[in-house]
Amino acid sequence: MPLTKQYLKSKPTICKVTFSLPAETVNGAKTVTVVGSFNGWDAAAAPLKKQKDGSYKAIIELPVGQEYEFRYLIDGEKWANDQEADKFVASGVSADENSVVVL
Repeated sequence: MPLTKQYLKSKPTICKVTFSLPAETVNGAKTVTVVGSFNGWDAAAAPLKKQKDGSYKAIIELPVGQEYEFRYLIDGEKWANDQEADKFVASGVSADENSVVVL
């Protein structure tokens, strides 16, 4: 499931971004959240909802004209990147990279 963007004609300054992880990536997880620069890296701010196929998904409205770093947090302990992200940058915290969505 790719990261998708829906630009709103009625609100040209806003984009609906769909963050999703497939079932094989979450591997039976109980919780998945998207954590990033758009929510202050708050692990509780943006939970993804489990879908019937076992994947997780959330839609978040974000201002256009910016880049946002993010990662997924699975069961509060495992970090994952979005393989469909626009690019990747060094996290600055560890050797890991952050996913980036460009709007």
